Amino acid sequence: MNKVLIKNGLIIDGTGKERFSADILISGENIDKIGSKEKIEADYIIDAGGKIVCPGFIDTHSHSDLKVLIDGYIEPKVRQGITTELLGQDGISMAPLPKEYISSWRKNLAGLDGDSDKLSWDWENTEGYLNLLEKSGAGPNMAYLVPHGNIRMEAMGLSNKRPTVEDIEKMKAITERELKAGAVGLSSGLIYMPCAYGDTEEIIELCKVVAKHDKVFVVHQRSEADTIVESMKEIIRIGRESGVKIHFSHFKVCGKKNWDKIDEMLKLLDEAKAEGIRVSFDQYPYAAGSTMLGVILPPWVHDGGTDKLLKRLQDRELRKKMIYDIENGIPGWDNFIDFAGIDNIYVTSVKTEKNKDCIGKNLNEIGKLRGKDAYNAVFDLLYEEENAVGMYDYYGKEEHIVKFMKREEQNVCTDGLLAGKPHPRVYGTFPRILGKYVREEKILTLEEAIYKMTLKPAQVFKFKDRGELAEGKKADIVIFDPDTVIDKASFIEPGQYSHGIETVIINGEIILNNDKRSDKLTGKVIRI
Repeated sequence: MNKVLIKNGLIIDGTGKERFSADILISGENIDKIGSKEKIEADYIIDAGGKIVCPGFIDTHSHSDLKVLIDGYIEPKVRQGITTELLGQDGISMAPLPKEYISSWRKNLAGLDGDSDKLSWDWENTEGYLNLLEKSGAGPNMAYLVPHGNIRMEAMGLSNKRPTVEDIEKMKAITERELKAGAVGLSSGLIYMPCAYGDTEEIIELCKVVAKHDKVFVVHQRSEADTIVESMKEIIRIGRESGVKIHFSHFKVCGKKNWDKIDEMLKLLDEAKAEGIRVSFDQYPYAAGSTMLGVILPPWVHDGGTDKLLKRLQDRELRKKMIYDIENGIPGWDNFIDFAGIDNIYVTSVKTEKNKDCIGKNLNEIGKLRGKDAYNAVFDLLYEEENAVGMYDYYGKEEHIVKFMKREEQNVCTDGLLAGKPHPRVYGTFPRILGKYVREEKILTLEEAIYKMTLKPAQVFKFKDRGELAEGKKADIVIFDPDTVIDKASFIEPGQYSHGIETVIINGEIILNNDKRSDKLTGKVIRI
């Protein structure tokens, strides 16, 4: 059994308690001893003098679902100290995946998680996907949420229709099966198809199954813009009537005209807590978001899946209707062009060489590049790329980031899409908190920030042996320099690793040390 000794470090254990000086002895995968200054024999000694030693960071909103099967190390995450990722986000992911839907689903998923012909795509369900993940290996640990959209697809296809009683029972049975396979909860993305076709009652029924297992409902809510208050009330009602733990994904409000809703949003959180509804949320520290470009299209364009979406994009008359709906709005629909603006939506990834010149350009610039109006240029782009286009959009304000960050419900996430020229959060989220918001702006103490990155999310998702430096816990450990740690990634040059993260240990194995990575894939699949 390999033994690693970390000497002379300042320990921040993840609980929020004040830092203290101690040594840590790792034996195999676990922390064996904390605190002894006596001479201890070890196979490898790390001198952490002047450095912070803390638990590995937990990314509760990750889109490494496909990437981890192609390149398991996930270097942008490891180099910012992330040792555990939570996959299966936004109700759209890898499993369950019935064989008859593989082709259409790959197109639907591509804008978020990418696509690859290197995979067999034959895992069928969560058990098969997690088994494949264990076989291929990963740098960070990986946990999985069963996605609402995949459940709905298996039970009733991709069309916009209300479920029958039999359909609901089918979805509940699938949810039960996937949770028993080890999924740590249920996710939904209520702006994405087919999740958006589900009404509140459908989700309550699925969440009753999740609540029975004391797991979590993780949700990109139906609106983060004009109707965000009503949207939050829907999610809180789901928690109330099902008994499930609620976790809001990437909590924020989009668009200047909606900033006055923040006090009401926070009041709803307070009222939910007072009522005994368990609510938490994650947040990335940027005033811009990132998702698939297809979200700019009105909901009806997505009906039936990506293949039907592509046919509609070929129809010139339907394109006129799309433009009309974008410019005039549809009640209840989060209209990205309305709240961000054509100039503030930028393409981050495409899958063909033909359109790589669009990466890094906003929608207006793409229109000029193609010699046509922005709408039709973007419709052409989505058609030619089969909807596999990523984007980021500017929506918020720095003071709102700080207000949400200080809430007790908050923990940190990246929500990073890994393809093309991504949002800088893929590379910089956690060091940005430590450098900008802790050291420079003193919004949080270092102990508070590390709690929000480690034990807080571990408690929400029941990762019982991670998130805290304690004897007997798994040795997921980060060593960093508190005086230099900072993000370097920008929107212009996002692919820059952060500074100050010096050592990353996952399950007792050193996989990054003094800027040198190992090729070990020591991450575990976490099944709850």
